[in-house]
Amino acid sequence: MDTSALYDLTPIAWLMAAGVLIALGPLVWVWRRNAGAGPARRLHALTVLTLFLTFDLTLFGAFTRLTDSGLGCPDWPGCYGNASPAGARHEIAMAQAAQPTGPVTHSKAWVEMVHRYLATGVGVLILTLAGATWIVRRRQRRAPPPSKDGEHHATLSAWWPAFTLVWVCLQGAFGALTVTWRLFPAIVTLHLLGAVVLLALLCIQAVHYRQAAAQRLPTAVSPALRNGLIATTVLLGLQIALGGWVSTNYAVLACTQFPSCQDSWWPAMNFAQGFEIWRHLGVTGEGQPLDFSALTAIHYAHRLMAYAVFVALGVLAWHLRRIEALRPQARWLAGLALLQLATGLGNVLLGWPLAAAVLHTGGAAALAVVLTWALCESRRDPAALSVRAGDNASANNTSQRKAAA
Repeated sequence: MDTSALYDLTPIAWLMAAGVLIALGPLVWVWRRNAGAGPARRLHALTVLTLFLTFDLTLFGAFTRLTDSGLGCPDWPGCYGNASPAGARHEIAMAQAAQPTGPVTHSKAWVEMVHRYLATGVGVLILTLAGATWIVRRRQRRAPPPSKDGEHHATLSAWWPAFTLVWVCLQGAFGALTVTWRLFPAIVTLHLLGAVVLLALLCIQAVHYRQAAAQRLPTAVSPALRNGLIATTVLLGLQIALGGWVSTNYAVLACTQFPSCQDSWWPAMNFAQGFEIWRHLGVTGEGQPLDFSALTAIHYAHRLMAYAVFVALGVLAWHLRRIEALRPQARWLAGLALLQLATGLGNVLLGWPLAAAVLHTGGAAALAVVLTWALCESRRDPAALSVRAGDNASANNTSQRKAAA
């Protein structure tokens, strides 16, 4: 079979044109709806809409993976060298005839290409955000806004949009590798993590634009609460990575009981095989078939981490609710944690239904967004830091006096 088409970049112009057309709708809507607003408010509105569309794209990406449509078009960026499956009807029909239950069908090809069109549209929106923010930032430098009595206010940063633009390009490269490397588990998992990081980057921008428009700073919180936010975010990131590893290795059904697994509290597990990262799907690095105990290890590690994350989210939500400015985030965290518990149990006990699996991915992505939102809307209380510094200085002075005596 001729594999030269696997790297044919001819359809890239058509793909970009589709992305521009998709992005025009949101751009026109935001521009008309916020015509009389300031630049920070317009950028905030466009960022929030881009964040929403990127979240939808993440859900659609999960749908693409869960319906085995990731190789619906086995080349990139087009479909058998065409801009859409409509131009590849003959090739798709031949592939489907050769493998009726294989990865290439007409419906799967359309699912895969629609995902690429939407991803390109999101990329165009992020490119627009980066360019618009640089323009606004240059104008601010030429005519800085007046401040009241020397107060420090939030200002627009052009570095976050620029980094987000670089990141979305990297994410597109991982999307291409996902196809050309035939669903290599490590690449697919990194592609999922890249989508979550992209959501977090857009959330950071949205919060910063809102703070700049309102000319306010984040809410001061205790160092302990700030550290708890950071620790919970790190735990969630590890859990999302484990969840992606479960999904890309199709290990969800390795345990169909809860809370036990295979009639045991500690079933036979091969962690060495299960967490051998650089290998092809379903085989070890030496090319041997993956043991079922390896899939069990992947599933059970994700389940054990889920207990820790659920407790951490509950404790964090309990403490955040005491701060009025952070109560919305507390409510979202509590609700999403319960959603993750319900959809996780649904995946195990109901045999991995599509709706529960997609919602489980969406819940994890939403938790990452809410935690990022809480981090951006909070900062360490400078008074607490000053008190700690004063206590340390006092302790040092006391020690010096004792030493002198």
